[in-house]
Amino acid sequence: MALWRGSAYAGFLALAVGCLFLLEPQLPSSALRSLWNSLQLGPAPPGSGSPEGRLAAAWDALIVRPARRWRRVAVGVNACVDVVLSGVKLLQALGLNPGNGEDHSILHSRNDLKEAFIHFMGKGAAAERFFSDEDTFHDIAQTASAFPGAQVLLCGPVGPKLHELLDDNVFVPPESLQEVDEFHLILEYQAGEEWGQLKAPHANRFIFSHDLSNGAMNMLEVFVSSLEKFQPDLVVLSGLHMMEGQSKELQRKRLLEVVTSISDIPVGIPVHLELASMTNRELMSSIVHQQVFPAVTSLGLNEQELLFLSQSASGPHSSLSSWNGVPDVGIVSDILFWILKEHGKSESRASDLTRIHFHTLVYHILATVDGHWANQLAAVAAGARVAGTQACATETIDTSRVSLRAPHEFLTSHSGAGSRIILNPDKPVVEWHREGVAFHFTPVLVCKDPIRTVGLGDAISAEGLFYSEVHSHY
Repeated sequence: MALWRGSAYAGFLALAVGCLFLLEPQLPSSALRSLWNSLQLGPAPPGSGSPEGRLAAAWDALIVRPARRWRRVAVGVNACVDVVLSGVKLLQALGLNPGNGEDHSILHSRNDLKEAFIHFMGKGAAAERFFSDEDTFHDIAQTASAFPGAQVLLCGPVGPKLHELLDDNVFVPPESLQEVDEFHLILEYQAGEEWGQLKAPHANRFIFSHDLSNGAMNMLEVFVSSLEKFQPDLVVLSGLHMMEGQSKELQRKRLLEVVTSISDIPVGIPVHLELASMTNRELMSSIVHQQVFPAVTSLGLNEQELLFLSQSASGPHSSLSSWNGVPDVGIVSDILFWILKEHGKSESRASDLTRIHFHTLVYHILATVDGHWANQLAAVAAGARVAGTQACATETIDTSRVSLRAPHEFLTSHSGAGSRIILNPDKPVVEWHREGVAFHFTPVLVCKDPIRTVGLGDAISAEGLFYSEVHSHY
């Protein structure tokens, strides 16, 4: 993510509450392959003739800066201190044994935590849950914080530890400061990792917390009130999923206040909303229907969130209970199209929503309403590229450490006049159109042995936004 590399990069990955970033664009690191070819120093580095090498080279040629770039980005309203560690090792340290998995919308005990972790580890799927028992959560958090190899990651209500971790370039409104930090526990697992009879098909992470400040979105009004002075070009919001830990009455009340606050953001400033794992269909339906979607310009989400959204709001393919392996491109495309046609900007609808960045492990799709965004070919390629570099913790794509796992052939729709696409690594971004909506698809070069699983979605959305250009009529 070129714009937010360095200190601002870490802040964006965190989607920090109330933190307002003054961003200084930097040129991205030159790809070794491009430099080698331009200097004509002989044969290209090993791996360049493989599908992965050809795709990476094609990306490097396609990813160009937009004509108009963001100068200032305001990011809120979900901040915490993340403790990242092995999920299996933590559960073993807590004296828990492997068993059967079961999803729980809210975790009430250590056993609920174990069952939910096993459920999602077995699927290789990301998830996030609220832990209701404060004392038990803090006991687990204390064990996790002291665990060998545990890492603390900045990810607001800004407590003393989080404030200490922030770079000097990150401005925090004084009203955002509070006496204690909110901790989230990030339980990671690797592809093929085993626990008892369980074996993870993919590397991923399971997040849980007892986070009341972010759950109540306490800093939203502070965040919005700071925008007039900061004058950002772009606003990035997250944290609506944290409201699942609140009562239904508080959820309804706070959601209306969220809509009011978003509407107070100065006209002309695009607003990107990053979604996250949820289990409360009523809350998700309210987010879709109670003016949150029409109030934002752009969405970022993964396959779990996309299907849950459709199920909650009676969208296409909502009878599908879960994905069976790699999410079907045609089904994903149908749901993205439905969101923009039913809730997006049109001549007859007062909505600002014109862009959705969908990401899953092996491919990404950017869907945009025609006439509102430019440079989306570069944006989707950049988002996919950073998924590989972030997961492998490398500056550029290392073709020996990634693999091309996207479907070789797919349909672009199952409910409309879809076309059949055959993937070509030399032309990795595929574009198609449907009733005023443009789709840009590209594979991901998946890291074989990932170093990082947390924060990838944020990095993907941030990189895609950096390379995106919004038309000036916003």
